[in-house]
Amino acid sequence: MASASHGTIRKRVIFLFLFMAVAMGGLVVRLGYLQLFHSTWLAENATDQRIRDIPVEAKRGIIFDRTGKELAVSMSTESIYAIPAEIKNVQETAAKLAAILALNEEHLSKLLQRHQAFTWVKRKVDSNVARQIQALGFDGIGITQESRRYYPQEDLASHILGFTGIDSQGLDGVEITFDSYLRGRPGSIMVEYDARGREIPYANHRFVPPVEGNDIYLTIDMVIQQVAERELGRVMQETQAKGATIVAMDPNTGEILALANRPDYNPNHFADYSPKLWRNIAVSNAYEPGSTFKIITSSAALSEKVVTLTDRFYDPGYIDVQGRKIHCWKNGGHGSETFEEVVENSCNVGFVNVGLRLGRDPFYTYLDKLGFGRPTGIDLPGEAKGIVIDKRQVKPINIATMAMGQGIAVTPIQLLTAVSAVVNGGTWLRPQIVKTIQDKNGQTIRSFQPDVVQEAINSETSNQVRGILEKVVEIGTGKNAFIDGFKIGGKTGTAQKVGAGGYLPDKYVASFIGFAPSDHPKIVMLVIVDEPVGIYYGSQVAAPVFAAVMKDVLPYLQVTNVPTKTAENVQSHVLVPNLLNESVSDAMKDLQAAGLAARIEETGERIADQIPRPGSRVPVGSQVLLYTLTTARPGTGEVTVPDCSGRSEKEVMELLGQLGLTYKQANQGTQAVKQDPPAGSQVSSGTTIEVYFE
Repeated sequence: MASASHGTIRKRVIFLFLFMAVAMGGLVVRLGYLQLFHSTWLAENATDQRIRDIPVEAKRGIIFDRTGKELAVSMSTESIYAIPAEIKNVQETAAKLAAILALNEEHLSKLLQRHQAFTWVKRKVDSNVARQIQALGFDGIGITQESRRYYPQEDLASHILGFTGIDSQGLDGVEITFDSYLRGRPGSIMVEYDARGREIPYANHRFVPPVEGNDIYLTIDMVIQQVAERELGRVMQETQAKGATIVAMDPNTGEILALANRPDYNPNHFADYSPKLWRNIAVSNAYEPGSTFKIITSSAALSEKVVTLTDRFYDPGYIDVQGRKIHCWKNGGHGSETFEEVVENSCNVGFVNVGLRLGRDPFYTYLDKLGFGRPTGIDLPGEAKGIVIDKRQVKPINIATMAMGQGIAVTPIQLLTAVSAVVNGGTWLRPQIVKTIQDKNGQTIRSFQPDVVQEAINSETSNQVRGILEKVVEIGTGKNAFIDGFKIGGKTGTAQKVGAGGYLPDKYVASFIGFAPSDHPKIVMLVIVDEPVGIYYGSQVAAPVFAAVMKDVLPYLQVTNVPTKTAENVQSHVLVPNLLNESVSDAMKDLQAAGLAARIEETGERIADQIPRPGSRVPVGSQVLLYTLTTARPGTGEVTVPDCSGRSEKEVMELLGQLGLTYKQANQGTQAVKQDPPAGSQVSSGTTIEVYFE
């Protein structure tokens, strides 16, 4: 019995020993596993339980213009945060915070009950609001410094600068393309707490200071930008256009001196504007350039020597290409003219002939050399590549239309860059928007040098094209871009907009691209006015805007006034009178009094149209082309509505009757003061004109 009992005890001891050995072994294995494989994770979780890491946002770098004027800065502001574990009364805290911060109390209550070490309550609040929160003295609610982006010039250069989000991250413009340089590195405040969530006195609290972002100096000149935006505002008001763009470049470096669009927005309050207004149409929108593209055709043809300045062309008013009749803008054509005159007159038929003579392969070679069909590489987001027909699908009719600026779509920055290459001696340079990037100590981190991509044309061709374009402004279609005392070259453009069903009636893009001084250009500028109401010709709408900007910009750039041939033009230029609807004899008298000559087209008793347009500035002795019709113009069935202002009822009836228009008296009176449709409108013969008298 004793032996059995002793054996049982012995077995139990062995079993207990084995059990304890297995348990201890398991614990050792578990401890080893945790030490070897989970030590880092455990240490991090232990740290998270006792350390609160409060972020401190870094200030973004300042954006300057090329002269050091501030365009975008960062201002200190306060943000409200919460540490849910420390909040004692969630409902009371949520109620009072919601009242001050204008937040939803229920949502805020749920936020404050989350199982997380740190959460934002509301960021970047007004300083008065922050003081009210601080005065409450709630446990678990704190205030930290952050920064808010501020644009001191309001909407100036908004499409260049862009804007930032709540986390001070770049969302558009230079703010996003150079975000890695501007953003800096955030810091933090580390505070140690005990197991009950109480701050440990004299603990090792650590502050990691933020590193501010780097400063950026743009190529933009704020003075030139302000002048450009001033004139954009003016032309938008005068023409009631859908939109407008001005882009200016130094052709010798590729640096953008100004880039402005209308309509625009204020980046300080970007969320208040439609996202459509954020779009930078200077780099993101493609359009048919019209006659401004003839600069490219001219450059290609002269480079390939398929044409010389003295080669003669004949323009009967139209040309047939593959069964399609292409008309010149001038009714009846320009007749016999040299290639130089083809450019001066912006003759469509002449350019169709030049394009066909040049041929597909050479034409596409120069399209490629001058950067069409691909992005320019400018450091701005959303750049489009334009639309160029695949060379394998091109037919003669495509070459014919592209030669005069139709059937091809370009972005404003593409055209500006290409023309800059044409006039700077032939070098295609990538457009630049940033000049240098510097740290807070003024040390240059990165500088941007002229980026030469390729030689597009030879210097001889560049000289020839500059000379022709100077004459376009002196005696051709670009007269309204003429500026007293300066050598200006340029080209007008008027393009009818295209829709799904073809060309859209009464929707045009008026443009002018020019440069100065024409012998050694320092600035090239493109002006585009989208869908102006009423007069839509580039020579009448866009060229005057170019002149208005350049009158201020050229002296600012210290471009020397040239008292040579230009000085003679200053004394001998006159304004073309308005001859529309005058009798031929009266029009001849008015022209003679102004020192101008006349060339009369067709047979009729009154003036239906004139070139140059009324108000154009031309040299004394210039010829004004007059179209005379009794009723409707052939092929159009349209009549130009005369100006009835100041006339008696009898005179109004006679004037309208002679033009095939009917008359309706709106009210009683002796002198006409208003009419509908307005003067200058194009209407069908027989249309009723309602006239108001006083």
